[in-house]
Amino acid sequence: MSNTWESHAQALAAKVTHPGSRWWGPVCSTPRHLLVPRWWEDDDSSWTMRDGSDDKSAWLRAVYSDRTLVTRVGPRHADHAAPDDITTGPPTSSSTLPGLLLTMYRHAQLYNGADVLDVGVGSGYGTALLSAALGGHAITAVDIDPYLVEAAAERLADLGVQAKLAVADATGPLPGSYDRIVSTVAVRPIPPSWIQALRPGGRLVTTLTGIRAILTATKTGDAGAMVAEGRFEWDRAGFMSTRTGPDYPPAPVAKPNEAEGDEGIGRYPVVDVEESWELRSMLEIDHPGLVHRFERSGDRKTAWMIHPDGSWARATATGDALPIVRQAGPRRLWDALDDLRHRWLIDGELPLFGARAWVSAGGTVHLARGSWRARV
Repeated sequence: MSNTWESHAQALAAKVTHPGSRWWGPVCSTPRHLLVPRWWEDDDSSWTMRDGSDDKSAWLRAVYSDRTLVTRVGPRHADHAAPDDITTGPPTSSSTLPGLLLTMYRHAQLYNGADVLDVGVGSGYGTALLSAALGGHAITAVDIDPYLVEAAAERLADLGVQAKLAVADATGPLPGSYDRIVSTVAVRPIPPSWIQALRPGGRLVTTLTGIRAILTATKTGDAGAMVAEGRFEWDRAGFMSTRTGPDYPPAPVAKPNEAEGDEGIGRYPVVDVEESWELRSMLEIDHPGLVHRFERSGDRKTAWMIHPDGSWARATATGDALPIVRQAGPRRLWDALDDLRHRWLIDGELPLFGARAWVSAGGTVHLARGSWRARV
């Protein structure tokens, strides 16, 4: 293979789309490397800054792979880091993996002439793809981070992209009205400003915080309590949550008093809930705000669940043995997890994916599938 960026971009297009798609040309012609000159590389418990100019071949391989490249960790942007700098903390901005972007755009049912709001500027790569497909005049992109918007605007302008970029809190007032809203950040609830900015018949595509599925909803224009209707699609997706400051507030990390609570035997082996997206999502609907930790030492596995109300659970086991579980607080969190796993065994699935959804003017999402009902 030639080592030009164009050859790498075409190879990426072959992975995430096909020549008959409207996205083939945009993926082949968009120089993602110019939008992601630096990024943070995950190194177990820390992040190391990578500068593309240090090794062009490695830069092109990384940038034109179908992967997310983290560009900001906590309050630190890779553009401002020293070579081989190391930091820790949660990622706060990224260039989303191209395949997921195209999945979101497919669910948005985009069409020529549609005014599109791109929520979450990030590196600007998604904005560039949208502009190449629909024309930059139709695209407005917003982000809460002034530097991200400034850097993306300059780089996109150098590429001739004419989209409108603005600094805005996506959960607050929006700079216009739109036929489509596509969000690559997670929200909860749906911001009422989105409902207000969406034109009748307009469609939004997003994820809800902690729920790893794509929500689509079309504004009905009805005067009733529910102003948009859609469903959770069958595709999985996870995005960073919206934030109001330079970093996320700290998660609850207080270590539970292990002398408290009840001890028993779990019904199923220990599972890493954070990596079990359907379980994680269903738990988040019933117990919003849960924090999960998972540790492995040889064949020994320990999982923690901690809730802001003081509830906690710890399960430990070797291999596939049933775990010893200790839990305390107003919620029995491991019991809730085991109940979900039992339901999956009985029904062969959980009801989240494919569930119908109705959105109220205040942003609450009501869900239904079969006999299951939930509200987010």
